[in-house]
Amino acid sequence: MHDELPPLASVDDVRALAERAHAGQVDKIGVAHFAHVQAVAAGLAPFGDTLVMAGLLHDVVEDTDWTVERLLAAGVPGPVVTIVEAVTNQEGVRYEDKIRRITRDPLATLVKIADNAHNSRADRAAQLPAAKRDRLSAKYRAARAELWPSASRSDVEAIARIVNPALLTELDEHLADTSSTTPDLSADSSGTAAVSSQKR
Repeated sequence: MHDELPPLASVDDVRALAERAHAGQVDKIGVAHFAHVQAVAAGLAPFGDTLVMAGLLHDVVEDTDWTVERLLAAGVPGPVVTIVEAVTNQEGVRYEDKIRRITRDPLATLVKIADNAHNSRADRAAQLPAAKRDRLSAKYRAARAELWPSASRSDVEAIARIVNPALLTELDEHLADTSSTTPDLSADSSGTAAVSSQKR
């Protein structure tokens, strides 16, 4: 039972936990991994503290010895841990299937969009060997094709403007491609405008 344990008091508490957990780790380009999780969290700032905390912790179960149970025992709020668990790799699950699973959770989708945006930055990719750069570029672009339609355009834009503004051009192209292949449903058979809702 973890309900009786006090939650961590602030984003700063969670940031300190993440910094300790990732201490000494470096990413694919040799930069401290904590810099990546901070960038992801910054992209989620428009959506409130729960998502900022999830951004800070999004790799902690996957890349450290922290577990879901340990996070809860440390007082990390349950909704934050749920999001972290949703974006964590599962043994035997292909990356493509992981992305599709994530899109079923609107909050996890936003975290993964921010993660993808930072991993896709040109200044980071430029430091990778060409073959690896091309492989990861294709992987991340394919993931965006699944993730972006599962969030509102305004949310994707808010994240991209903070984390990777270069993606805004791709977002416009993606929406143009989508609109060119989607039937016009603006009117029903009687000519009355139909109500549409955007999947979040």
